[in-house]
Amino acid sequence: MEMQESMMGRGREAIDMIVDPESFQENTVGAQSFDDPEFGPGAVVGTATLDGKTTTIIASDGNAFNEKFPVVYAGIIGMEEGYKMAQAVYASIAADAEKPLEEKRALVLIVDTPGNGPGKVEEIFGMNKATAAYQLALAEARLKGHAIIAMVIGRAISGAFLCHGLQADSIVSLDANYGTMIHVMPLTSVSRIIKKPLEVLEEISKDNAVFAAGPRFFYSLGGVGLIVDHVDGMRPAIIDRVAEVQKAKAEGKQDTLGPWGRGALGAERGGRVERPKVMALMNEEFAAVAGQYAPAR
Repeated sequence: MEMQESMMGRGREAIDMIVDPESFQENTVGAQSFDDPEFGPGAVVGTATLDGKTTTIIASDGNAFNEKFPVVYAGIIGMEEGYKMAQAVYASIAADAEKPLEEKRALVLIVDTPGNGPGKVEEIFGMNKATAAYQLALAEARLKGHAIIAMVIGRAISGAFLCHGLQADSIVSLDANYGTMIHVMPLTSVSRIIKKPLEVLEEISKDNAVFAAGPRFFYSLGGVGLIVDHVDGMRPAIIDRVAEVQKAKAEGKQDTLGPWGRGALGAERGGRVERPKVMALMNEEFAAVAGQYAPAR
């Protein structure tokens, strides 16, 4: 595989590669302005046009540093960043609240993050609430008809990817030759938690999508809908995915999108072969006892 120049830390450049030329207006989404440069500097939010259509852009800035929270740097999503991103989503929902489904703006998430800010101060003040607020905002936007596309250009790791990416209708990723990395946590951390030697996990990760870190493994799990093999392909891929998502929602096929759709896609691709069996068993066991807890009326 021929390695390409990495896009890590280049979230702002990626925005310009994707949206219509010179259309990105940073710090303005609908009626809301983000005027405080010291609030969540690691989060880039704004409005652009994509193929002539109004679109909200949310990205992580790998070159920003939040002086109030020393652990927030290099694309890490901190507490302020989580709330800022959530506010951008709710501003998008409010701006299009009265518009028909086909006119609701898409949200494009540029993903390049090594994780959440795990500092003691953030934990005390509610880091979990900030990331949950962002996840909830994206879930609400998705269910209200906004097409949400996540574009992985670098790292998509841990809880940061959980809030900034995994609530999208569809996830697109640059191929591994750009250094993209998608996984729950480093194998060194997994080793400490499950008490397995690192060497054993490294061997397993060569062909097990659960432990491997590359986008093609995540593709087999259904997590990535499409892999793009060149940066020039990001823009057309996102435009196509927006159209596909909007069409599916217009036809009432929301279950083929988002987290639920990715599970079914993983089963189709052979990466989640046990999932349908486990779901069927759980439904069968629940149906057998449901009357005890929720009597039919």
